[in-house]
Amino acid sequence: MADRSLQEVLSWAARHDFEALEVGCWEENDPSTYHARHIDVRTLDIGEAARVNDAFAEAGLSISALAYYENNLHGDLAKRESINGHLKACVRAASLLGVDTVGTFIGRDLTASVTDNLHEGAKVLPDLVRYASDHGVTLVIENCPMEGWGPDGYPANLAYTPELWDWIIEMGFALNFDPSHLMWLGIDPVAALKDYAPHVRHVQAKDVEIDPAARQRYSIFGRTVSRRDGWDTGWWRYRIPGLGQVDWLGVIDTLYEGGFEGTVSVEHEDPVWGGTPERIETGLLIAKRTLDALRAPSPVRTPHTI
Repeated sequence: MADRSLQEVLSWAARHDFEALEVGCWEENDPSTYHARHIDVRTLDIGEAARVNDAFAEAGLSISALAYYENNLHGDLAKRESINGHLKACVRAASLLGVDTVGTFIGRDLTASVTDNLHEGAKVLPDLVRYASDHGVTLVIENCPMEGWGPDGYPANLAYTPELWDWIIEMGFALNFDPSHLMWLGIDPVAALKDYAPHVRHVQAKDVEIDPAARQRYSIFGRTVSRRDGWDTGWWRYRIPGLGQVDWLGVIDTLYEGGFEGTVSVEHEDPVWGGTPERIETGLLIAKRTLDALRAPSPVRTPHTI
């Protein structure tokens, strides 16, 4: 809903009984029509933060997180500095709004090896964690490989496997868990979650549909000769929760078992339920129906008699 105003999104979400929004805060000059800028973090002050919070309160909604998913290890150092600076602006805005979570990526310098990136990340990223902590904010990292950032579909966000999660957690980040990415990487998301649920602060609810016959032809790395761009794998596609192959009962149950009390945020990238505002809305409602069925019931208080 990047093309709608924040007030329009709030009104729609309230009418359909959603409870929270993860609010996009991309930069003004971002060329992508996919990225939303529903809060201008660069200009947000105390007065505007109060107006935003009043609008959410009037709609009966809360802010689960501010969202700015970009490459914090970009190989162009000037671009990296700009991205890191905007992430810090998101942190300041979150603090003004009373929001304790900001979502982002680790990223990667695509001109360097993974090993070199890990060394560089250990020097660059702790400053972002400290800055967030000083403002009472936790940075959560989504485990999306961002394979389309490069030309050949190889991972460009160093957060895509549990092996990398240990490195991320050691630096002070928390996890924004998305099971869909793990599925096409050959990782069981429920099994992976069992060890990391205590480190999950936020959840992206997205499903995935896998075509085994196409994978047999292209391999896990996807198309080569017929590849149109870095995103064009040819053997899987994202779906709305409930329309793919993620075990949502297992995911939600494991989150509960691990003590998770945060937000499960629908991330709509389903091409079947996209293309028009009406189909996008329908996709969101399908996701809500799927996830609402897995909600733990509120405890029933038994009245005492004297």
